[in-house]
Amino acid sequence: MAQNPQNGKRLRPVDLARAHGLSTQAVRNYEADGILPAADRTPHGYRTYTPLHAAALRAFLALVPGHGHRTATSIMRAVNQGATYEALRLVDESHAQLLDDRQTLRAVERALRDLAPTPPPEPGADATPRSGVAGTFIGPLAGRLGIRPATLRTWERAGLVSPRRDPRTGYRVYDEADVRDAHMAHQLRRGGYLLEQIAPLIAQVRAAGGPEPLATALRDWHARLSARGRALLTGAAELDAYLRLCEDRG
Repeated sequence: MAQNPQNGKRLRPVDLARAHGLSTQAVRNYEADGILPAADRTPHGYRTYTPLHAAALRAFLALVPGHGHRTATSIMRAVNQGATYEALRLVDESHAQLLDDRQTLRAVERALRDLAPTPPPEPGADATPRSGVAGTFIGPLAGRLGIRPATLRTWERAGLVSPRRDPRTGYRVYDEADVRDAHMAHQLRRGGYLLEQIAPLIAQVRAAGGPEPLATALRDWHARLSARGRALLTGAAELDAYLRLCEDRG
């Protein structure tokens, strides 16, 4: 029989599964995926786990809410392969992404604070295309945002931006309000909002002339980032406990 990963109490797959509301097949799958260390086998071929495996499972399940399933899996695989440096690098990347998302949220709030009221058209005003207004074309705007022109065309179909057409060339022309809306859409997409969620927010901001319609969404965004930050802390604590057990084993 292979050497036990850690001396101590023997656990069955069902013991690990019940403790976390999982199926025994899920536990076996986690082992096959490298999330748990390889289990010993009895002479009859049954798996036996130890407190080390229980700690690995706790660490993985605690990592998932903050890092996502894929990254949590990669972290655990790295630890179980002895590549602790790689595991910690992945943890750092998730923290860096959270910081970037917080900066994105602040950028959205700054952009909304700077929104100028958009007056409604005067009665009888000419509703023809704004051919006399300077603007920017789709390529330069996409470049400023770091996205593809096709993305801006998708946003247009979803009602997030409404560029006019140059009467001579037929090219899309984005005026100052369109550029503002494109920046808002870009920031909100990075914040995890779907196009169908963004469209009514932008429409309300256009109509209201201010950021008030986004207040609820921004509070929700803050709450989700805070929850993710707490989840990263919880995952880090369980991962540290598992790393200490792995070190003791060595």
